[in-house]
Amino acid sequence: MSGRQGGKKKPLKQPKKDQRELDDDDVAFKQKQKEEAKKLQELKAKAAGKGPLSQGGIKKSGKK
Repeated sequence: MSGRQGGKKKPLKQPKKDQRELDDDDVAFKQKQKEEAKKLQELKAKAAGKGPLSQGGIKKSGKK
């Protein structure tokens, strides 16, 4: 009998992808993504500074 049976088998390692060269369109797209992510982070920080958007009204207790 072989030493390892049952359980999960290790997946074969995938070869690393070659570093492909970026053209102008790719560079512009990545720059645009970075700017959008930065804006989104700023909006999140701004929204977190404020309190809750709406009050819940009358809160019911669990007791009856």
